[in-house]
Amino acid sequence: MNTTSPLSALRHWLHDNQFAGMIVPRADAWQSEYCASSDEKLAWLTGFDGSAGQALVMQDRALLFVDGRYQVQARVQVNLDDIEIHHLHNEPLAEWLAENLDAGTRIAFDPMLMTQTEYQQLCATQCEFVPLTESPFDTIWTDRPAAPAGLIREMPEDISGESSVAKRQRIAQLLAAKEADYVAITLPDNIAWLLNVRGSDIPTSPVPLSFALLSREGNVEWFVDGEKIRDLPASALESVVVSAQDDFVRRCQQISEGKRVWVDADSAPVALRFAIEPQGEILWQADPITMMKAQKNAVELAGYRECHQFDGAAWVNFLAWLSHEVPQREAAGHPLTELEAQAQQLAFRQQQPHFIEQSFATISASASNAAMCHYHSSDATNKPIVSTHFYLNDSGGQYHNGTTDATRTLAYSKLDAQQRLHYTAVLKGFLSLITLQFPSGTQGHQLDAFARRPLWELGLDYDHGTGHGVGHQLLIHENPQRIAKKVNPWPLLAGSIITIEPGYYQADSHGIRIENQVEIVESMPGFCKFSSLTLIPIDLSQVELNLLSEQEKQWLDSYHQQVRDILSPLVESDARPWLFEATAPIRVSR
Repeated sequence: MNTTSPLSALRHWLHDNQFAGMIVPRADAWQSEYCASSDEKLAWLTGFDGSAGQALVMQDRALLFVDGRYQVQARVQVNLDDIEIHHLHNEPLAEWLAENLDAGTRIAFDPMLMTQTEYQQLCATQCEFVPLTESPFDTIWTDRPAAPAGLIREMPEDISGESSVAKRQRIAQLLAAKEADYVAITLPDNIAWLLNVRGSDIPTSPVPLSFALLSREGNVEWFVDGEKIRDLPASALESVVVSAQDDFVRRCQQISEGKRVWVDADSAPVALRFAIEPQGEILWQADPITMMKAQKNAVELAGYRECHQFDGAAWVNFLAWLSHEVPQREAAGHPLTELEAQAQQLAFRQQQPHFIEQSFATISASASNAAMCHYHSSDATNKPIVSTHFYLNDSGGQYHNGTTDATRTLAYSKLDAQQRLHYTAVLKGFLSLITLQFPSGTQGHQLDAFARRPLWELGLDYDHGTGHGVGHQLLIHENPQRIAKKVNPWPLLAGSIITIEPGYYQADSHGIRIENQVEIVESMPGFCKFSSLTLIPIDLSQVELNLLSEQEKQWLDSYHQQVRDILSPLVESDARPWLFEATAPIRVSR
């Protein structure tokens, strides 16, 4: 039996190939947030399975860089005797390399797993970075799963709202304006949007893992496993040439001679640079599809609104069930658990019209587990849901006409004063942002502080973003818009979909987050506001009502009236009394 650890196996490879170290990012060739199991190299190597991070493995030490969401999780999952934990942004890899390694140190990397932007940052150090033509994981990962081969389906125009041909023509016009001959498309959700298809390679992420080239004439060469498209009708492949996925980089090299190719430096593999630059020119600009896709058309927006009604009904059925089960099970001495709750929530969603699957793995977190922002319950960590602690649930669904994402934090008895103050501050931050009117084109980082101010006033903060884009039956975290401290140079415009989700997390104690998905709408000439798509009651049982302004109370009452009016015909009859109680006006019920 082979007992060599993954770290040891990689170190043997480094020694045999005369490298001082290798960079292993938590990435696949498409920069996916959620990777196929065959691409989870970082998890196999270190044990850390979060959605963002990178490792540097050397002969005598190994470092794992993760962001604020995963500082707690990483320390739980990895062997701290073997791996050092660093902050991905506060002490980035490039900075560590510059300060700790000698000039000329040979570091290996896979150019399909690193973007041009990341490569440039590393090149600012004195190390010698060597792109590999073959991955060591092809040999040292002996039980590596097979690459996914999920079937691809058509996204009908009556749901997408625009034909693929029309989308291609719009992009071809941009290529002509930029004097570019091709755009290399590497983001799977951009390809899905462009071709009006959806995939099934990765659970909860309905995108096809593939690549594409779009010419100035509007023609597409699609680099995709032919088996995946066997069920697509011929009409879905109009003006599309299908080629093998593995031919993409080689094809970019072939077409590049004397041509100008548009490549996204932040998402495309740096392997494209090495393939194109020797004989062609690269236009380093953001993929034009990314912003086009973010501006939803009227049909897409209608789909979001409808699917949130179905999702809201599932949530109310679930929350009403919880309100009964949690105290009853606790009193009987066998309390409800995180895993039981998330299973029942999925069952309620599966009862809704047009539900396909979850939009991400549910975060069902009780007590101290909720202090880990991206916690996922398991048999080993499964905590009971009891009246003495907060219970946080962050979940969503993929429906045939849209994608949902929401978080509610709940309690089933009066908690201590500090936790109530924390909950109230998070709620006030949520209300501060969701009620905001702002100039059209404002950027997300310019709004972030509105959600943080109530926490800042208590000397508190949270180490994650405040909002993210959401795809149309696509990725739950959709580029380019974000609301966060980090500068995001993309405008917030009417027609975009984004979340609002401040939180607070006290390690080993509790976590709180309140999240609604919103549509950005015009409010008056030159200004926008947020219109809530999420239709779920907000638990006010832990709120210090004397700390809420009249405006905040009015918004909550109005929102709850909307939730009650829309959902009362859709929820189960047993859940209706709970819905009416949970959405009662503040002055009546409290």
